[in-house]
Amino acid sequence: MTATVLLTPEAEQEIAEAFEWYEQRATGLGSEFLRSVDVALSSAARNPMLYPSGHHSARRVLLRRFPYAIFFKPVAHRIVVFACFHGRRDPKVLIQRIEKV
Repeated sequence: MTATVLLTPEAEQEIAEAFEWYEQRATGLGSEFLRSVDVALSSAARNPMLYPSGHHSARRVLLRRFPYAIFFKPVAHRIVVFACFHGRRDPKVLIQRIEKV
């Protein structure tokens, strides 16, 4: 059974900002980024336990081709996505967000 994907406003904003950044660099690259996000979210929704668990049972799925990771928590029959995080960002922000979910 595929879980329902719920995005927090912070995660939605991070995805939108990354899309804009890539699209400004090369036309169509932002769309490639969104496709990569969609593939990662679909995979996580199909089998959330496939991905490694970390701090406060948060899980992470890496994007292909882009230096981003999607962080989520499985809750009942859904996954709550709380971050689309660039690999070079300060992880302190992420830890604070994990504790809120």
